Amino acid sequence: MLSSAIRNQIDAIWNAFWTGGISNPLEVIEQITYLLFLKRLDDLHTLEENKSARLKKPIEHPVFPKGKDGIGKGGGRPYEGLRWSRFKHFEAKEMYAVVSEHLFPFLRELGGDDSTYSHHMKDARFTIPTPALLAKVVDMIDQVPMEDRDTKGDLYEYMLGKIATAGQNGQFRTPRHIIRLMVELVAPQPSDIICDPACGTAGFLMTAGEYLRMLSADADRFHTTVDAALQEKVHGKAAAVEEKSERIRALSQEIAGLQEQIAVLQAEITENKEKLEAGNTGYAAESERRKARIEADMEKIRHYIH
Repeated sequence: MLSSAIRNQIDAIWNAFWTGGISNPLEVIEQITYLLFLKRLDDLHTLEENKSARLKKPIEHPVFPKGKDGIGKGGGRPYEGLRWSRFKHFEAKEMYAVVSEHLFPFLRELGGDDSTYSHHMKDARFTIPTPALLAKVVDMIDQVPMEDRDTKGDLYEYMLGKIATAGQNGQFRTPRHIIRLMVELVAPQPSDIICDPACGTAGFLMTAGEYLRMLSADADRFHTTVDAALQEKVHGKAAAVEEKSERIRALSQEIAGLQEQIAVLQAEITENKEKLEAGNTGYAAESERRKARIEADMEKIRHYIH
């Protein structure tokens, strides 16, 4: 269970998105998921650096490679500047440019062209509208304690519960009998242009189509035209929502895998350090076995992008 303090932090982040112009709960969760994923990638790279320092070897599997990303003038920005621990200190406008113009293209290409990760991320979009909102949300997420492995799952369960709450962030589902009543009161005609710019699941549009079918003299032609238009709208909307939900699910699993492997690696590093400081006479032989285990664990971590 999340503590009341963490729930209050998540509520504050949610309200920041709402007041900042993003009211769709699914979109809020998607953007939060991206930011959490970026934070965990930086944690993983930091542990790679720690491993390198302990073993006195170069970093074998860096998340953020050396050099620049090749986007923009001067060869682009250094990959080092794409790390959470670096860009969180940037001024708001610079942070926004880094995340939107450099970090998201990096995320979409992270897993290669044929990986499951790249399949889910191919349509990933950064939709936070302003630098001020991004800087505010990054600062708030940075203060959420994520060290406990159970916190992440509880956090997602709590956020998903917000979607199930009627009226959350201005989103309401109109009961069908109310929709029918409103359509009958409006009484649309076959010559009218019907527009619902915030259609959601297209309930009003479908009910209006059903109402017009009853009025149409040329029923067959009318059915074909309306059905095609409605199916294009509804199926397109459903596909977009399903893709977004799948992307959130996939990233959530990636974060869970990173969290588990980071904990294992941290335990290995700590244990080796304690034995070295204690002067354990059997450490020399055991260190090689530990080293092999660490490398195997890191290879598993890297497997998520292949």
